[in-house]
Amino acid sequence: MSLVGTVLVCLVVGISDGDTLSGRCTLEGGQAETVKIRLAEIDAPEKGQAFGDRSKEHLSKLCFGRQAQVQVDTTDRYGRSVAHVQCDGRDAGAEQVRSGMAWVFDQYVRDTSLYRLQDTARRNQEGLWRDASPVSPWAWRKAKRTGNAEGETVNGSGH
Repeated sequence: MSLVGTVLVCLVVGISDGDTLSGRCTLEGGQAETVKIRLAEIDAPEKGQAFGDRSKEHLSKLCFGRQAQVQVDTTDRYGRSVAHVQCDGRDAGAEQVRSGMAWVFDQYVRDTSLYRLQDTARRNQEGLWRDASPVSPWAWRKAKRTGNAEGETVNGSGH
């Protein structure tokens, strides 16, 4: 069943990393189902990457065990619902960027106001912006695939 275009009410029951969570969601007809949800428009550090654990912890503090409103935009290649998520009325993706726990994902961003949040976090050296040369998750993943242990240094989005 495609959830694209729907708004779900979910209890957040799991946090995989700084941009992915699981919710026990009430679907059409009243049945409950666990849905894997990828936060839209952001990319958080991966497990094993600098700030990966802290990013996951931050999302957990924001959403775990709370009711969330989930606006599903699309489904990714892994079958996850890509969505804008509100936990206690706060936009989880924007909060991750604001606190320096995620990058704006240039390839998929539509809400350009996220760049202002990212620029402020960088200027204030919040979260991952404390590192002298933070590496974006997409560069980190590419480096792992190609065997380049150092990875490409990316000081944020090139907007």
